Amino acid sequence: MENKLDYVGQRIPRKDGPVKVTGRAKYTVDVQLPGMLVGRILRSPHPHAKILNIDVSRAERLKGVKAIITSDDTIGVKHAFVDTPRYPADEPPIAKDRVLFVGEAVAAVAATDADVAEEALSLIKVDYEPLPAVFDVEEAMQPGAPEVHTSHPKVKEPLSNIAGKTESGWGDIKTGFAQADYVREDRFESHLRTHGYLEPQATVASYEPGGKLNVLTSSQGPFFKRAKLAQTLGLPFSRVRVHKAYVGGGFGGKIDLFYHEFCAALLSMKTGRPVKIEASREEIFTAYRHGEPLIIEIKTGVKNDGTLVAQQFRVINKSGAYRGTGVVVIFLAWGFIIGAYRVPNFKYEGYAVYTNNPPRTAQRGHGCPQMRFAVESQLDMIAEKLGIDPLEIRLKNARQAGEILPNGDNVYNCGLTECIEKAAEHTEFKKKYGQARSASPSMGSIRRGIGIGVSAYITGSLIYPNSSSTVIKMNDDGTVTLLTGALDIGQGAETILCQIVAEELKLPMEDIEVIAADTETTPVDIGSWISGNAFVTGNAVRVAGTEVREKLLSIAAEELEASLEDLVLKDKCVYVAGSPSHKLTYQQLVSLSIQKRDGDPIIGEGHWRTVRGEPYHPSLATTKGRWSDSYAFGAQVAEVEVDIETGQARLIRAVTAHDCGFPINPTLVEGQMDGQVSMALGHAFMEEVLMKEGRTLNPSWLDYRMPTIHNTAKSEVIDVITERYEIGRPYRTKEVGEGYVSGILAAIANAVYDAVGVRLYTTPFTPEKILQGLGKLK
Repeated sequence: MENKLDYVGQRIPRKDGPVKVTGRAKYTVDVQLPGMLVGRILRSPHPHAKILNIDVSRAERLKGVKAIITSDDTIGVKHAFVDTPRYPADEPPIAKDRVLFVGEAVAAVAATDADVAEEALSLIKVDYEPLPAVFDVEEAMQPGAPEVHTSHPKVKEPLSNIAGKTESGWGDIKTGFAQADYVREDRFESHLRTHGYLEPQATVASYEPGGKLNVLTSSQGPFFKRAKLAQTLGLPFSRVRVHKAYVGGGFGGKIDLFYHEFCAALLSMKTGRPVKIEASREEIFTAYRHGEPLIIEIKTGVKNDGTLVAQQFRVINKSGAYRGTGVVVIFLAWGFIIGAYRVPNFKYEGYAVYTNNPPRTAQRGHGCPQMRFAVESQLDMIAEKLGIDPLEIRLKNARQAGEILPNGDNVYNCGLTECIEKAAEHTEFKKKYGQARSASPSMGSIRRGIGIGVSAYITGSLIYPNSSSTVIKMNDDGTVTLLTGALDIGQGAETILCQIVAEELKLPMEDIEVIAADTETTPVDIGSWISGNAFVTGNAVRVAGTEVREKLLSIAAEELEASLEDLVLKDKCVYVAGSPSHKLTYQQLVSLSIQKRDGDPIIGEGHWRTVRGEPYHPSLATTKGRWSDSYAFGAQVAEVEVDIETGQARLIRAVTAHDCGFPINPTLVEGQMDGQVSMALGHAFMEEVLMKEGRTLNPSWLDYRMPTIHNTAKSEVIDVITERYEIGRPYRTKEVGEGYVSGILAAIANAVYDAVGVRLYTTPFTPEKILQGLGKLK
């Protein structure tokens, strides 16, 4: 059989492009149902307080109010992103007895229109007793600090307000440091940013008289949402249906169960009418979940030639009032350290800490940008101290193909060394590095620097739902319908999955219809997070496509009296090699299958999960156990310009050499890279949510600066192909949606130093910090 690729690896236009550019795509905010009510949420004005009483009587009498709910209307079940015996669920869907942050939901209203709903909120009287609050994460850890969760099961730790702890290590850390020729200790800190999704958080819930709850919500995984809604509402999974809705951005910010989703559902159950809750942008800035700032203390020991011999980390995550994904990020963080470089002696401690700030959640890279910023910055400092080239120290310690990580994962065809070499060559790194710091004052105020950073990132992981299943069914006319739970949130999921189907069956893309992301009609899927779509769902689609192809070939071999090896699939036909006229169309083969194979219309099923054979996910406490079958690697170079008079810095050029295995669609890969460079640019120079005592000070786009087209840098992508795609065989494509925020952020930090000699230990890299650093150099 032929193995020429016609669809996979090609620059095929997006499947969902036409409906989006013509405005026909329906997002949750666009949904209008007959009799639909408007929901609004009453939120706490206090960071920490007892709820003494809630009086809704006046609001209930307001004309147009159809329902009001408080915690008394719930079944009392708490929820959490992670719910385990060690970390039991800690968040009520509506606050009960106490509020723990400004913006926590205490009641919700459903009314005939928005004005009535807003007026009803103003008529609800809540009596509070303010309690001591704590906002600084390191203050919260001190004995005697105000307790955020007074009765919650504690992690065994003398420190206060510890929501979770992860410990890991290998080798002998004391011996490792004793063997080192040079030991360095540094502290890095990242800041609070928001995701910047343009479509606001929104949910439409409609409860049918027969007891079925229908939900459309702007999310990143319908099956995860179904599980959490069913849990908190006391409904069987079969009674909750989450429908597909187009999503206007997520970046990790739409994974958890949110108050508006629960409240819309419960209000609909109470009224028997559809209810829509759409968050305002101010609500999103003040009460919803932003990314997770980390404090990173790092101690590294090296030999004089730059060989890493020991590393010790203490990482503190600012989880906020509830765990959220706080215990996940401190678990992931150690893996984002050890994936790129070999370290024989290692010790890691990660803490998730409660405060009276709003809870946090995953943001693109989920801790990897923060960790790589710290590791790569310190590595440059070590190289300078030892007189070693920044490239040399990275190449000396970089993971090689086939290495086994400390948790048992294999990096397989790791292309990190090639990525470093290609990125450096493409940018003339050695020629440019160090030039700006030796420039004479007569050259003006603008200094241009260059820096490098590397990253390693997992592709899918063992977190529910950690698998994907798909169904491919042939239609009577020879076309195909793909049923997948995968959700396209802008990354091109439906496009690449259709490319795999098209490749396996040699079928035009326009002959593939996709039914996606509906918990009642499509199989379970991992969701658009954990970077598992192309690898996990893609392999599930490939398996289903293989089954369909084998059925087509089997019937054709029998009818054409030919061996399977001599048959070729092309243009919706199967023919004998060398005899194109000796063929059967797919339409004919479907008909023959029904007639001769007990009515089988030719249906294929595919199932896949990462780390098959490992039934459970690794321990969040100890990191023991495998994570993933596939790791993506990359090296990124940034060139920045810094004005030494104003301190203003900007990214001029970003070069990414990436090992993503095999790119299913190079155009989509490049789009992901450009998006990550833009997000890293915002992280480095522009974006920051400012808070004081639990309150957001800049709750609008006017005061929260995100990159626009005027700020974008030239982004160049270099493919390092370490895998290949073969028809009918498993493949190991790698993620390209998250990890490359990390290397470029680190590269920007190192480039700023190369430009002006100012080492920055905290993000963002503001003009004030740069000018302050320049002042210390004088």
